[in-house]
Amino acid sequence: MLRRRLALLTAGFLALSGLTLPAAAQEKATLVSDRLEITGANELVASGAVEIFYQGQRLRASRLIYDQKADRLRIEGPIVLTDASGNTILFASEADLAADMREGILSSARLVLNQQLQIAANQAMRIDGRYTALDQVVASSCKVCEGSPTPLWEIRARRVVHDQEARQLYFDQAQFRVAGLPIFYVPRLRMPDPTLERSSGFLMPVIRTTSDLGFGLKIPYFQTIGPDKDLTITPYLTAKGSRTVELRYRQAFTTGAIEVNGAITRDKLLPGDTRGYVFATGAFDLPDNFKLTFGLQAASDNAYLLDYGYSDTDLLDSRIELSRTRRNGFFSARVVSFQTLRDDEDNDTIPSLMTDVTFHRRFSLGALGGEGGFRLQTHSHLRTSDSPFDGPDPDDIADGRDVSRISARVDWRRSFILPMGIEATILGEAQADGYTIGQDAIYGGDSSRTHAAAGVELRWPWVKTVAASGATHVIEPVVQLIWAKQNGGLIPNEDSALVEFDEGNLFSLDRFPGADAVEDGRRANIGLTWTRYDPSGWNLGLTIGRVLREKDFGQFGTSSGLGGDNSDWLAGLSVDWQNGFVASGRVVLDNDFSLTKGEMRLTLNRDKLALATSAIWSVADPLENRPDPTREFAFDARWRANSALTAKLSGRYDFVRDQGTLAGFGVEYRNDCVAVDFSLSRRFTSSTSVSPTTDFGLSVDLIGFGGGKTAGPSRRCY
Repeated sequence: MLRRRLALLTAGFLALSGLTLPAAAQEKATLVSDRLEITGANELVASGAVEIFYQGQRLRASRLIYDQKADRLRIEGPIVLTDASGNTILFASEADLAADMREGILSSARLVLNQQLQIAANQAMRIDGRYTALDQVVASSCKVCEGSPTPLWEIRARRVVHDQEARQLYFDQAQFRVAGLPIFYVPRLRMPDPTLERSSGFLMPVIRTTSDLGFGLKIPYFQTIGPDKDLTITPYLTAKGSRTVELRYRQAFTTGAIEVNGAITRDKLLPGDTRGYVFATGAFDLPDNFKLTFGLQAASDNAYLLDYGYSDTDLLDSRIELSRTRRNGFFSARVVSFQTLRDDEDNDTIPSLMTDVTFHRRFSLGALGGEGGFRLQTHSHLRTSDSPFDGPDPDDIADGRDVSRISARVDWRRSFILPMGIEATILGEAQADGYTIGQDAIYGGDSSRTHAAAGVELRWPWVKTVAASGATHVIEPVVQLIWAKQNGGLIPNEDSALVEFDEGNLFSLDRFPGADAVEDGRRANIGLTWTRYDPSGWNLGLTIGRVLREKDFGQFGTSSGLGGDNSDWLAGLSVDWQNGFVASGRVVLDNDFSLTKGEMRLTLNRDKLALATSAIWSVADPLENRPDPTREFAFDARWRANSALTAKLSGRYDFVRDQGTLAGFGVEYRNDCVAVDFSLSRRFTSSTSVSPTTDFGLSVDLIGFGGGKTAGPSRRCY
């Protein structure tokens, strides 16, 4: 059948039919149909796949009658009316609308918002092109099946008004039902439609129960304060008398954003005390590629964050930093403040305020060749205490020690290719440090130190491809001969107490992570690496090495594996199967092949299963403030049972204490209309400020109201 396209009331149609409609419709309305008739002087009848396009709206129907005298449309269904955004679709069996489709009545109507929320009604009214009023309503985003027509949840109401401009839904005499059973009744209810991401109003409650606080309920209220900022206020009440108000403030700027989270509490855990915390972050882009970042972390007492489940950190870090990173240079200036939450530390005797300025530049050396670098750094840290002696804490550090330092370092390296493919590298560095130390009976005063290191590195890579398997093997023996010497006063070591011996620093001029200590003496770093590349995608890497010294200066502790004339043996292995499974491990073995330190990581990342495990074993080392050995195992697992259900399990076990330290279990269920998150955790450790605690959490979100949650898979009908 011939389809005819008709621009309503254009000059050509006027000449054919003699009909007239308002000027606005003449300019913007378009009709498409299989058949078109003009009956009498006032009616236009379109039938067969009728479509009308008007101001971005689209209406589809089986038959349409336009009454010119009444300026109305009578439409026979099935009717589908879509708005300009495509997010709102209205279905009906029949309709009586104004010619511009801004007003009218639709029978047996169903409103679909953002392909999520469906609102079925006996009748719908279009009002002023902005509102849709529906009577005798059932609203849900759950899919229903013929054999089971009751949705998982639904809202029944006498009347619902949808404001398309404000993107809000107003319910009159609403009743919330779960599996057909009435749960609660609300005389008036306002909720955002699914197309609106931010709207003031109450959010879904969250249940949290702990052994210390008892049953608790959180009822968040979200308040927009313009398009660039908002505030969330969450009262939190528990059965054991805890009263908490949580706050979150967010604001976006042209060049950055800030977010502030905090809470204030009165409870019976610390009677009479007002408890609380505040965390704030911000980041801004400044001219000339500079970046400004800041963070604020503070808590009223050591146990507050753990008691209320906000964080498990035990050292709070507040800072502000100005930085710039370029291809050949880096600049950073920062101020950092620390607050310890550990029971065995005192905020008066730890460095509570620290400042750093770093300038680092890389450059080519022209005729000399190779690559050079220059770094200038200043550092200072202050303690609140003014005592020049070490107190009862066993850290061997004066309680009031304040330190300021300025350091300048230059480095250079150049590589050559020798006969037989041997790569030779000449490398060296020199550094000068000036220290001012106050409030320390032993190290107090001004000190200076110079340090220089130079070396030669030889690498000889061997490459072979096995014809039968197609695998490529790369074996590379490496030898470094290093000379290093320092001169100057005695410097206390505060920033280099913990030293790791691994593949990353096996071939380094200096293995100390900070600036207070530098590696001294003549030594040889020797090692061998083997890498296997398989054509199927997986690869294997192995590194073995150790350090041979002319003399032991006693700079390294037992657990580092670097002490003695000769260090322990280092062996590291990594395997990547390219199918989501990665394994890596590292051991440090003494000459008797006894384990000094070892760690292992296994990760599996598949669609159905994800698993991450780690294990660490280390001997005791008083130099690293670890009087007891460390033997721990931790894991974190996720199992996706199906597209809607995910289970999570985590735990940590201390083999020295022979007890678990942390365990957690969680289940997340998400389908097309609801998201449920259940969690259960147990902290087994205790101290003077915290006790073992069990934490239970439950949150339920109805998908289809607001734009916060993403819908899961739809229900299957059989």
